[in-house]
Amino acid sequence: MAKIDLTIERERRARAVQRARERNIIIPTFAQMKNPTLIPPTIKEELAKIGLWDVNPRNLFRITWKNEPKPSGGGFDGVNYLELPPSLTGVPARIIVLVGKWFPTGAHKVGAAFGCLVPRLVTGQFDPTTQKAVWPSTGNFCRGGAYDSALLACTSIAILPEGMSRERFEWLSKIAGEVIATPGSESNVKEIFDKCWELRRSGEDLMIFNQFEEFGNYLWHYEVTGHAMAETLEKVMRPQDEYRGMVSATGSAGTIASGDYMKQLFPSSKIVASEALQCPTLLENGFGAHRIEGIGDKHVPWIHNVKNTDLVVAIDDNAVVNLSRLFNEPAGQAYLLRKGVPQQIVDSLHLLGFSGISNVLSAIKFAKYYEMGENDIVLTVLTDSMELYGSRLQEMRQEFGEYHETDAAEHYARYLQGESTDNMIELTYTDRRRVHNLKYFTWVEQQGRTYEEILAQWYDRQYWRGFQSQADEIDALIEEFNRDTGLLKN
Repeated sequence: MAKIDLTIERERRARAVQRARERNIIIPTFAQMKNPTLIPPTIKEELAKIGLWDVNPRNLFRITWKNEPKPSGGGFDGVNYLELPPSLTGVPARIIVLVGKWFPTGAHKVGAAFGCLVPRLVTGQFDPTTQKAVWPSTGNFCRGGAYDSALLACTSIAILPEGMSRERFEWLSKIAGEVIATPGSESNVKEIFDKCWELRRSGEDLMIFNQFEEFGNYLWHYEVTGHAMAETLEKVMRPQDEYRGMVSATGSAGTIASGDYMKQLFPSSKIVASEALQCPTLLENGFGAHRIEGIGDKHVPWIHNVKNTDLVVAIDDNAVVNLSRLFNEPAGQAYLLRKGVPQQIVDSLHLLGFSGISNVLSAIKFAKYYEMGENDIVLTVLTDSMELYGSRLQEMRQEFGEYHETDAAEHYARYLQGESTDNMIELTYTDRRRVHNLKYFTWVEQQGRTYEEILAQWYDRQYWRGFQSQADEIDALIEEFNRDTGLLKN
């Protein structure tokens, strides 16, 4: 059974404990991220005086879907979510989105980074006193990794494509120890991997946390995002409703792991993988460049459980960037109100970043493909918000001019009400195997994974369950680490 390595390195762990003691670092458990009522009252009292983005180790306890939606001093409540009405989506199905803006850094990737770093920290495999944490990413993961590193008193190196939004680079310059911009844009993942190999060969003492192959990323979303989805569903589901499935851009294949959890609860539900039409890797073994920041491409992530994926959907990046204007420009918002979209929803559309808009469009295509009605529920995720894309709106105004009602009418009709079921495929067994086999060229030929393991991912029924079962074991290690620092007792 495959598992995350939790071998203890005693001497290095002792140095990590000492560093945590010196820097007043207490680490939350997976159980506390799922259920913040388990967080000690004294820590909640401290959080009442701390901003959501502050570089303060107590904000580790805000790595949860249940933060109160306020920028400073917030407590905890239920999962942050929105239900998008048919007046916006053009379908009667209930499309419900989990909101990522209310994580520290404004994106849920702080959780994925936590899932990668903390198991190695509390086992002593990663030594924060000597090693640097390297975070290769197409945007939000390296932001989350740099932030978690700062909270955990680790030195970080953030790697991301040079074509990502200005906001990402400006923020990282203040948080990360070093920022490396690689050639290209969102879909240029191999260039990121190449930089990682260059760093490995440099001889510098570092550890690379590659979200595309780190099962801590998979586990965090399976356990924490999966439970958040289930709780949301329990809250909104009426007796006559049916949960039909979840939708997620593949990206690093972390978020889509929550679909594995949901399918275990609802075996007839579907898992829908989404990507950019301009880079249709899963859909037709294709390639290219696109503008949907945050979803990666041109390879299949090692941690993607392809055999459990039911559909692939490709979204035109023109739809995403134009809808970002419809949702955020005054003329666009005024038009949506005239079309009957409730004021509360219009006021909340800033919560949809580029990948969130893409996920919603994928959910619409999914609902249309299966002709879903008003008693069908689809879940998806808003990784981040437009807070990270303000410069993109400025660039579009400069290139295309001011946004007018005629633009809003065109984009609403074409990209929302007119969304179709083209560029998608319902995967057969052989389709799934075709997509899975694409992993070979990236991971076995280029990145050092083994032929035996790629076969195990496909044929071994227990392979994925091994990783899914480790949250309690990691929690026990975190609790022991916290006891050894003595901070909770004090």
